[in-house]
Amino acid sequence: MGSIYCIMGKSSSGKDTIFKLLLGRDDLQLKRIVSYTTRPIRSNEKPGEEYNYVSLEEKDALVASGKVIELRKYDTVHGPWFYFTVDDGKIDLEKDDYLVIGTVESFVKIRDYYGSDKVMPIYIEVDDGLRLSRALDRERQQAQPKYEEMCRRFLADQQDFSEENLKAAKITTLFNNDEDSQNTSEKIAQFIKNRRG
Repeated sequence: MGSIYCIMGKSSSGKDTIFKLLLGRDDLQLKRIVSYTTRPIRSNEKPGEEYNYVSLEEKDALVASGKVIELRKYDTVHGPWFYFTVDDGKIDLEKDDYLVIGTVESFVKIRDYYGSDKVMPIYIEVDDGLRLSRALDRERQQAQPKYEEMCRRFLADQQDFSEENLKAAKITTLFNNDEDSQNTSEKIAQFIKNRRG
């Protein structure tokens, strides 16, 4: 029986890098769950890799079809952006293990949808000062930096990933990523292997 490993962390915690490192490991054979979003694609992203990028109309059609497992709305300085997980027929827990990036809220809804025995949380911790520095470096590399949105996300994450929210969601599997994402991914890989037995 397969599992879904849900990687969570505040913005610029390195979860995207760790996600890619884990997916690239032949010894884990993890499949990717690609979430959906209505936010604009960044200059370094490709459709179907980081996210499935859809219009508001496409999002509404998926919601109407009953295939949306969880949906989050963020009121950004550029207008509302939606992020969501869809039961699009690509998940087969009878034979595969999966990896997805999410939030506390999305983890809880995915766990409730598939069952707590099949969905495991993996929380990435990073010092806030280091995260802010990383976020600024990443935003500077964009063709059109969105500094206001970067600051909004940083502050929103303090609330979304509060100790109270983590505790309420029973998220206790934490990995520190202050120094090296490669090393952190190794620790997570070992955790997954240990869980598989």
